[in-house]
Amino acid sequence: MSGPPGSEWLDDEAGPIVRSYALTRGRARPATGEAFDMITIVSTAARPRSGSPGIGPEHLDILEMCVQPQPVAEIAARMRLPLVVVRVLLGDLLHHRLITATRPQQESPLSKERLLREVLHGLQAL
Repeated sequence: MSGPPGSEWLDDEAGPIVRSYALTRGRARPATGEAFDMITIVSTAARPRSGSPGIGPEHLDILEMCVQPQPVAEIAARMRLPLVVVRVLLGDLLHHRLITATRPQQESPLSKERLLREVLHGLQAL
């Protein structure tokens, strides 16, 4: 074994290689099955009770950040964590009802058709 104890878990270029795995306890998807789009807006809904099981420092950082509503992509960027990790952490918070998630509205086919008709009429008017 070369190097100090525990150095097998470090990569000089990538940094700690087990951190993401440890933060999510090995999960790759949110436990709630919730799919958080990158533009989903997350807001803090409540504060956890002290000693809440399954709530770690990263969860608390997200709650503090989302007092002002934030998109998922911004949370990941500010925390310097991969998007998949942030989605798992957000799933934990949603499961504990500590956040709300507002998804972007889906456009209906009728509204798209109406928009295209308006564009067509505008072009014809030229």
